[in-house]
Amino acid sequence: MAPIIVQLATTEDTERFGQDLALALRKGDLVALSGDLGAGKSTLARGLIRTIAADNDYEVPSPTFTLVQSYPELRLPVSHVDLYRLSSAEEVDELGLEEALEDGVVLVEWPERAGGALPRENLHIKLTHVREGREVRIDGDAATLARVERSLAIRAFLASSGFPKAERRYLLGDASARGYETIANDGQSPLILMNSSYNPGGPILRDGKTYMQIAHLSQSVTAFVAIDKLLQANGFSVPEIHAADLDAGFLIIENLGNEGILDAQGLPVLGRYEAAVRLLARLHQYSWPQDIEAADGYAHHIHRFDRDAMMIEVELLSEWYVPRMRGAALSHELKQDYVAAWDEVFSQLKDAELSLLLRDVHSPNILWRADRKGMDQVGLIDFQDAMIGPSAYDVASLVLDARVTISPELQDHLLLAYLAERRAADAKFDEAKFRKAFAIMAAQRNAKILGIFVRLDERDGKPAYLKHLPRIQMYFIRALQHEALAPIGNWCEKAGILDPEFH
Repeated sequence: MAPIIVQLATTEDTERFGQDLALALRKGDLVALSGDLGAGKSTLARGLIRTIAADNDYEVPSPTFTLVQSYPELRLPVSHVDLYRLSSAEEVDELGLEEALEDGVVLVEWPERAGGALPRENLHIKLTHVREGREVRIDGDAATLARVERSLAIRAFLASSGFPKAERRYLLGDASARGYETIANDGQSPLILMNSSYNPGGPILRDGKTYMQIAHLSQSVTAFVAIDKLLQANGFSVPEIHAADLDAGFLIIENLGNEGILDAQGLPVLGRYEAAVRLLARLHQYSWPQDIEAADGYAHHIHRFDRDAMMIEVELLSEWYVPRMRGAALSHELKQDYVAAWDEVFSQLKDAELSLLLRDVHSPNILWRADRKGMDQVGLIDFQDAMIGPSAYDVASLVLDARVTISPELQDHLLLAYLAERRAADAKFDEAKFRKAFAIMAAQRNAKILGIFVRLDERDGKPAYLKHLPRIQMYFIRALQHEALAPIGNWCEKAGILDPEFH
């Protein structure tokens, strides 16, 4: 990949480039900063470290005399190294840089003093005086350069959208490849930047399709924009979209705040969960189209949550979760029996009520807007994977919240609140049919999540999700108590995954 060249006119531009670079870095990156005295290496490093610290006043002393200044407390730990006063290249081994790269990133000023003794180098950044400003040349491996290029493309998008000097801060990454930042101009409330480049979906699995295509997961931001417009047109509280580059996968959206439906201890706030479940009851009273517009020239089709999508999701349990817990892969026969058991269960959904499924209606994706009234208090985000399917799915997603423990008593209370809302709107609402679909969708969703959370650890190096496994196991077993899930319960007993030792 060709080097990246950036022109920086002012010191502020150099610090801002430090922001852009900070948001491209990952654990294990080593960044070498070269340039003459006064070229801006320390200015760049200061902007980078303050961005990771999310604090413009964060103290960033020069490591000239200490050689290494460490910031282990940051979201992404940083070791800032200055080798200007290094006595010999042999001293590099004593600085602990390999260990620092295991947990964070390393910035090295004057890398040429190391004489080739530095650990692996992902990026080499050279700053050169050019008239009144600086030119930056960025070399490195293709994957790291691509991340930097993506971050600089975000800066260009911000500039074209009226935010050329916006302050960027990391907000979060999620279980997908999407990333989020807050952006703010001086004195303005921050907005949210969504960074979601087109996702081709991985390898072909079956019938010429990838996992994402079989499961009907969104592959671009077009889906988010289209569903956002649809929900907003029907009176639901979703983010306003301020700017979009659908081809690049960038959106600037309204910040609905950071107050959710959990209290300070991370426990469910009853009134807020009730409001959310009643909002779902309202959403399920609408008739939803499948073909909608995202923007001029961009259309979106809302897929059905069909048998293939349901099945490939539950197969995550047999492919990832069960082998992890058993210590061995399932036999071909057990895998076939597993699919057959789910086919029998899914056949019972033929007459289930269908509606729009937002697909991830749980505490991380619900924001509480205390200054609003009624249903408008419930702010919805993260709905780009919306489909048409059994309305019970989203109710199961909320009532059996993957991120917080919902007791059986609270589950019953919330389910009764939903059912009361539905009966009030439609005297012919079939509660028994809904409860059966609820049990099936609860089992299906939690089987999927068990597999995904193990996959995130083993394949993607994201072990943080494993802490939720005991809760999801409990939800899965709870759902199996319904008679409609007997085929799955029988299979679990045969496979031995309901034994106490298994968990």
